[in-house]
Amino acid sequence: MRIIGGARRGLKLADVGEGDMAAHLRPTSDRVREAIFNLLINAHGNPVAGARVLDLFAGTGALGLESLSRGASEATFVDDGAKALALIRANVAKMRAEGETQVLRQDVRRLGPNPGAGYGLVFLDPPYGKGLGEAALAAALKGGWLASQAMVVWEEGSAVTAPEGFALIDQRKYGDTIVTLLKAPE
Repeated sequence: MRIIGGARRGLKLADVGEGDMAAHLRPTSDRVREAIFNLLINAHGNPVAGARVLDLFAGTGALGLESLSRGASEATFVDDGAKALALIRANVAKMRAEGETQVLRQDVRRLGPNPGAGYGLVFLDPPYGKGLGEAALAAALKGGWLASQAMVVWEEGSAVTAPEGFALIDQRKYGDTIVTLLKAPE
């Protein structure tokens, strides 16, 4: 696993092999991550540049770190797994991005109120097929974590329906992953 593009292109991230099913770690492959960023940058107005990024079910932190490499201003990683948090911290250190990142140990379905401004770009990569993405988005919206019209990038094992108030922007299949782009309500 490595950073695909931007200022830190080629940086090797901490390896988790094929993932850790007990810890629900299933890293987004380099190929799918590259496709996501190509889609965002080339087809949807580059919401990455200057963005405040929220990486929910962050796992290894690769999506948020890729965003930083490609020009995002800051990234907040949220996960509640000890192994995931250790990987995120190791990857943040490898990228020397401590000053532009925040790591929160929290259940993303129970985010509570956001202490700061909303995030304009949100990555959502829950364990597939468990309905956790819907719960996480509802918590993020209720807690003020999403900026008006935030772009949400949701990875899932099957097609998802946009939750009430969210607009479906795009949906693409990459192998066994369906990537859905949503716009948050105003």
